[in-house]
Amino acid sequence: MKTRTRLTLLFTLVTATILLVFAAIILISAKENREKEFYALLKKEAITKANLFLNAEVDSKTLQDIYKNNRATLNEVEVAIYTPAFQLLYHDAVEIDVVKETKSMINEIARKGEIKFYQKDWQVIGMTYRFQGKEYIITAAAYDGFGYIKFYNLLETCIIVFILSILLLYVAGRFFSKKAFEPIVKMTNKAKTISATNLDLRLDTSKNKDEITELATTFNKMLNRLENSFDSQKQFVSNISHELRTPLSAIIAELELSTHKERNNNEYKMVIQNTLQDAKKLAKLSNSLLDLAKANYDPSEIAFKQLRIDEVLLDARQQVQKSNPDYNITIHFENDFEEDSQISIHGNEYLLKVAFANLFENGCKFSADQQSMVSISFLSNTIELRFSDNGIGILPEELELIFTPFYRGSNKTHADGNGIGLSLTRKIILLHKGGITVASKKNQGTTFTVTFNLQ
Repeated sequence: MKTRTRLTLLFTLVTATILLVFAAIILISAKENREKEFYALLKKEAITKANLFLNAEVDSKTLQDIYKNNRATLNEVEVAIYTPAFQLLYHDAVEIDVVKETKSMINEIARKGEIKFYQKDWQVIGMTYRFQGKEYIITAAAYDGFGYIKFYNLLETCIIVFILSILLLYVAGRFFSKKAFEPIVKMTNKAKTISATNLDLRLDTSKNKDEITELATTFNKMLNRLENSFDSQKQFVSNISHELRTPLSAIIAELELSTHKERNNNEYKMVIQNTLQDAKKLAKLSNSLLDLAKANYDPSEIAFKQLRIDEVLLDARQQVQKSNPDYNITIHFENDFEEDSQISIHGNEYLLKVAFANLFENGCKFSADQQSMVSISFLSNTIELRFSDNGIGILPEELELIFTPFYRGSNKTHADGNGIGLSLTRKIILLHKGGITVASKKNQGTTFTVTFNLQ
């Protein structure tokens, strides 16, 4: 069931329930008022006839004739007068006797002063009445035909109005729900036309600051992110293709040249060395891509534990110097620490080692003295690592771009690389809820500052 139909039915149901409650209250009130008013009428008629009879203004025969003549057309009140000793003094029609008084009934009336009840469809009232110092018991009964007709007319009117109201409410609900959902229908139709080939399309937004406009704006922002993601993916694939093609082309060219003519051992060794160097570049690129993929995992899928930062730095230095014996990496503590908790964070050892190794390599390969220095300092609840070098530096306009995957600055001619390292490092630092900033001056070196919050 569509939301529009469901809301229309829900609106109709809720409104119908409210109308039904109001109708029930009106009918119950009308029923009680009819009953109350008719009992009052019975009491008045009973007292009137009692006065006429007891004052001897009208004889019994005349009163009985009036009752019998009017009974069929006017629903005349049947009145009976008794003494407390259950002696019948007057009765409109003994042969009919709707109430059928008994001694126990007369005693109950005398005890309570007044009783009201139904005898089949007839309303009956019994009461005590004092006349000239004597007490009498009067019963009066009648069928409220006119009252019932009015009540059933009201009931019929309520039913008709209720049914018509439900139909009108449903039609109105359909109309207003159509108007309310019209912008959403337009948004849905427009969204259906958006695909990977036309991600530049956007949903129309109005000047009204309502929920529909907010939804359209949010959807457009999502499309912006999606378009950027697609563009980044295309650029990523293009960069990977380029990075893979260069060493592969070199390997193929070296091997093809070596097959064109016979060569001596030294020449073959040279070909093998060049091929091996290009193969190592491919291996390094593939490892970097795998590390980049791991850094993009959901944090819940990555194993974290308490790690000492200095131990991870030492392992990263050992790893870098094992591959590059000429690199000189120094680690320095700015201030002392008293407990392991002051130098420990919650993290993934492998990924942190990759991040630190990238910063070490970056500092060494762009420095003439191939030296990188890291200083460790503790600032209240923060660990700060500063990776410094004496290299050629980074241009100011390139500082914002160096963390972009596959981006290589104007200093790329000074050292080999694939443009993944710093992007990967930043992702790993952010994954550990840390921060990384860079400061650099041309020909004066570069400093990367990494901060971690202590757990």
